[in-house]
Amino acid sequence: VQLQASGGGLVQAGGSLRLSCAASGRTFSNYAMGWFRQAPGKERVFVAAINKNSDLTYYADSVKGRFIISRDNAKNTAYLQTNSLKAEDTANYYCAVSYISGSWDPGTYPYWGQGTQVTVSS
Repeated sequence: VQLQASGGGLVQAGGSLRLSCAASGRTFSNYAMGWFRQAPGKERVFVAAINKNSDLTYYADSVKGRFIISRDNAKNTAYLQTNSLKAEDTANYYCAVSYISGSWDPGTYPYWGQGTQVTVSS
């Protein structure tokens, strides 16, 4: 499956962005989906995940209550609504799909998008 992330940009602290991840190739609805982020010089870390049917969601503590993950299988697209953004949310955001629901381990995601940059100015 091919993934294309978009929606990043420059935003002031407290602002919002909606990231999208468009899938093509294999059946998107067969996979759980996750968002990760990577800041310069740091490891790629888990942000949020959603299962195939959208009835289970998972969040890192750092974004819980501010970010919302969702998906529309009919459109082969997943989303990450990012609200109340902070300077520490600045990173390249990646979407990925997995056979495992809710995994925090990047190694369990075989397919990745190219990333979209989110920069939050304080």
